[in-house]
Amino acid sequence: FVQSQCSKPCKPGFRKAKVEGAPSCCYTCVLCADGEMSNVTDAQSCTKCSKYEKSNSGRTSCIPRDINYLSYDEHLGSTLSSISVTFSISCAVILGIFIKYRETPIVRANNRYLSCLLLISLTLCFLCTLLFIGRPTQICCLLRQVTFGIVFTISVSSVLAKTLTVIIAFNATKPGSKLKKYVGTQLAIVLVIVCCLGEIVISIVWLVSNPPFPEADTLSDPDYIILLCNEGSDFFFFCIIGYIGTLALLSFIAAFLAKDFPNRYNEAKNITFSMLGFCSVWGAFVPAYLSSKGSRMVAVEIFAILSSSAGLLGCIFIPKCYIIFLRPELNTKANRII
Repeated sequence: FVQSQCSKPCKPGFRKAKVEGAPSCCYTCVLCADGEMSNVTDAQSCTKCSKYEKSNSGRTSCIPRDINYLSYDEHLGSTLSSISVTFSISCAVILGIFIKYRETPIVRANNRYLSCLLLISLTLCFLCTLLFIGRPTQICCLLRQVTFGIVFTISVSSVLAKTLTVIIAFNATKPGSKLKKYVGTQLAIVLVIVCCLGEIVISIVWLVSNPPFPEADTLSDPDYIILLCNEGSDFFFFCIIGYIGTLALLSFIAAFLAKDFPNRYNEAKNITFSMLGFCSVWGAFVPAYLSSKGSRMVAVEIFAILSSSAGLLGCIFIPKCYIIFLRPELNTKANRII
């Protein structure tokens, strides 16, 4: 073999590259690019690794890329799942309290049936985040956004119905008002059902036309294969978010208009704060979600679900529990909200 006198042999992990203006036997050694390898001396070119592999640190071989998804085993996944379960248990406990004290004025105020429905839906809101954690599967990808959309719609439409109940009940007390026939449970339940039907229709069309599916993203990060749920259609995903946001905005406007009603109608103030927090969280969610990748994208949505649900729980129900246990003297007909 003729050996070059102006260049040393290129080790594995490098390739030969011609030096401009130098004799043909002279070359320089160039490190293989990330995702490429060479395992022989004086390699003329580097071999590209498959899309499921990456090159090792020495660029001498291809090794399997690590799998990345939001797992229960990692700190973030375990923390979010623990928070989810804790809040769902809290909802169940408060629901038990409301059932036990169902005949007291503070529970009967502003439609106790809607309050129980809201607590049940909030419990499901907290639990539905568990569908976002763990290795993505076909069934989880199909269920998680649809489940989130429907149970959140039940929650927000229940809040809207509670707010309209306050407004109708206040105006029904005026002389000659024709709104007295609308005071009660039926109108509120019908409103919740109608609002939910809109979300259900969007979800069905989404699942039929462009259903979500599990996908392995090999392009976003050279070191990892990111397992995620491809939403199938970003349009339908943001339709679900937008539908819930519209209901939340209507609830906020209605509650804001009712916040200065007499004290016995003061739940509207709590609803105003809860909806303000709700709209703020989901307003910040969109840019944060679009700028995130991989497991962080999933974590952003889980955080939005947990924080907005916790806001509803804290603003609407904690004050009532406070009165039940710490200020029972206020739990009388004289202080009844409705």
